[in-house]
Amino acid sequence: MLQLARDTGAFAIGVVEMLGRAVVLLGRATAQCTRIRTNVRKIIDQMLLCGVYSMPVVSVTAIFSGMVISAQTGLAMKKTLGEPLILGGIVAGAMLREMGPVMTAVVVAGFVGGGMASVLGTMRVNEEIDALEVMSINPVRFLVMPRLVAMTLMTPLLTAYADVLGIIGGALVAESQLDVELSTFFYDCWSIMEVKDVFFGMFKSMIFGVGICTIACDQGFNASGGAEGVGKAVMSTVVYSFLMVLTVNFLVFSLIWRPFLS
Repeated sequence: MLQLARDTGAFAIGVVEMLGRAVVLLGRATAQCTRIRTNVRKIIDQMLLCGVYSMPVVSVTAIFSGMVISAQTGLAMKKTLGEPLILGGIVAGAMLREMGPVMTAVVVAGFVGGGMASVLGTMRVNEEIDALEVMSINPVRFLVMPRLVAMTLMTPLLTAYADVLGIIGGALVAESQLDVELSTFFYDCWSIMEVKDVFFGMFKSMIFGVGICTIACDQGFNASGGAEGVGKAVMSTVVYSFLMVLTVNFLVFSLIWRPFLS
């Protein structure tokens, strides 16, 4: 029990230290956004990595998420109400507000965040970041700022893409397994879905993207100990990013969405 308490305390202290470093790094990277024009090529490269290369994984995740929501909700409504009423609106609301942003963030955290931490961690242990500083090149401007801008822009776009695919997947299950016509499904989507649902999901996904990028860059910049240290940085990035997504998702709902509804 004492060892468990020590390990838990050490993990909590590590999280607090990481949060402090990440906030400072985010502030420094945001201050460098005035140099966007001189780093357009790097930003475009990072946008391809964060967005285009992530689309296959996001596609599979989104489609099956929509299918599961439609199947589970439809079957529950059939048992209680006799038929799946307004199933399209329920699937659309779940994808736009929760499943789309969260599942996209999980994929991006594992696929993109881990890659960022690996690249920057390798540069750190190979002293390439130190070489940039010796050449009077700001590593935050050169390495972090393009990634931050790319993630901020591409995560909401990936979320919108996931929302569409999730709704389509839900519609296919509704028609094939629950006897809901496609016209009825999409009419329910259109009649119940509101603009605020779309913007809320986009806002959350933007926060997730900024958080994942900041955590990944912080872990990469502070990697040490050769290949083992790089592996630990990647693992820490994924774990901290998952915790951030779950925590921020609840906080945003409690502090913004819930007061807005009431």
